[in-house]
Amino acid sequence: MFYDQRMTVPDSPADLRAEYEADFATIVDDRGTEAVADETDLERETLEAVAAGESPALTLEQAARIQSLEEGTPDPETIVTMALEHLLLGMSTAVLDVDAVESHLEIDLDAKEIHQKIEGRAPMSFGEFVHIQYVIADGAP
Repeated sequence: MFYDQRMTVPDSPADLRAEYEADFATIVDDRGTEAVADETDLERETLEAVAAGESPALTLEQAARIQSLEEGTPDPETIVTMALEHLLLGMSTAVLDVDAVESHLEIDLDAKEIHQKIEGRAPMSFGEFVHIQYVIADGAP
């Protein structure tokens, strides 16, 4: 689950995202597109793309809404909080600051934006989350 503390990552951010999207696809397949759409307020087209193994644009909150439908999983707000807290914890463990994270990111975010997103003061896309999580976990000892 994407909100868990990561200490290792696959070979690339794309592989990490694919891992999470496979979890989302399983949830959508198990519950059905209509049911997930009703429970998450996400568009059917987005959920159909998730089920088809595509990478639709999702916010961190939208990803959390899907993940929260898995049995035994916290509510979406708790998932987002845990995910962001694990990023901060991971930065501490890897002894990384936002400047170090910025220097290793494959996407265009500056240190201030990273800081705001990790603290939850600015919206974060799921893609941004995955890239940031990848850099932090990849830097962990």
